[in-house]
Amino acid sequence: MKKLLIILFALLTLSGCTFLRPDIMLKTPKNYVYSPITDTISIKESKIGPNDLIDFRLFSNDGFKLIDLTGTNAGLANSQSGSIQYLIETDGTVKLPVLGSTKLSGLTIREAQSLLEEKYSQYYVKPFVLIKVNNKRVIIFPGSGGTARVLPITNTNTTLIEALAIAGGIPEYAKAYKIKVIRGDPQKPTVYLIDLSTISGIGLANMVIQANDIVYVEPRIRISAELLKELEPHLGANPAEPIRTDA
Repeated sequence: MKKLLIILFALLTLSGCTFLRPDIMLKTPKNYVYSPITDTISIKESKIGPNDLIDFRLFSNDGFKLIDLTGTNAGLANSQSGSIQYLIETDGTVKLPVLGSTKLSGLTIREAQSLLEEKYSQYYVKPFVLIKVNNKRVIIFPGSGGTARVLPITNTNTTLIEALAIAGGIPEYAKAYKIKVIRGDPQKPTVYLIDLSTISGIGLANMVIQANDIVYVEPRIRISAELLKELEPHLGANPAEPIRTDA
């Protein structure tokens, strides 16, 4: 009995140690300074980024004529969609017909369309540009082992709370008050910390998710079922109510 109590006390005391938390990822130092949430709440639209695959369509005369950029129809495209796909390179540029290398990374879709309309106005009468990002995605770690997923985002203004809902929400053994959103250059990322454990956090959850964001919900620590079964006769634990520890 005494030995079992000592073991349990040691587990509870040391629950924050790394060797008892092998599933914890993306740790930050104890005094890590997170980026202010206010910096990203003001962003109302997602932005084009490196490795995005965009559908691009160009019209003239304010959208009356679809311009054929493949050269197959001497000026007009007859395909159903009329769109051509282009990849945003790692440096944020994309090689477009006539214009050549053009930087679109960091712009919203509306900003990119306006920029390209201005540039194409040198070559076409009243150009009208349509852009759609096809492969926008975020990585969600909801705080439960084996349920992480790469989530395609079709709505350009998808918020954090919508992305979590699409991923199935926050499971029982996860910390709603410790959600990290990791964004930008993997070598020097911007990291936001969001607390959704109270209603006051709902405003922060309305941050618009950007392409390639990583959303990580930290899991709680659970004492193994085997250990609880061993301790139950001595501690009177209810097997229907598993003991948890929280760091």
